[in-house]
Amino acid sequence: MSDSEPIGLRPVFGLTGNVSSRQAHAPGRKRQSDTAFNRTELNQILNVYGRKVAAGEWRDYAIDSLRERAVFSIFRKTSEVPLYRIEKRPQQARKQGAYSVIAATGLILKRGHDLANVLRVLDRGLKLVKA
Repeated sequence: MSDSEPIGLRPVFGLTGNVSSRQAHAPGRKRQSDTAFNRTELNQILNVYGRKVAAGEWRDYAIDSLRERAVFSIFRKTSEVPLYRIEKRPQQARKQGAYSVIAATGLILKRGHDLANVLRVLDRGLKLVKA
């Protein structure tokens, strides 16, 4: 596998063993490919995620590969809504940038062309201010 090759996900199987309706497609139809994080992008995201897990701030994550975007969701607890979503939208690569970090409220914290710069918004910690 090369660094630019997307990481493939297995089909989701239900209780009956059938492929879910999201993964299934008609045999004569051409299926549009889903957007996914490549190996280098996922490595950068998981480096930040690993540091936050070691600090005890985050616990769980989810990866979604949709037709127009790829989403890496970060959770404090599994049962909650995601604290942050890291999105890749290739359609916006020439405009505002393909990558964005979105808070739980829907506020876009950072958007840009370089994933490393966009992820820096998650590394910012609290600073001690002397009075």
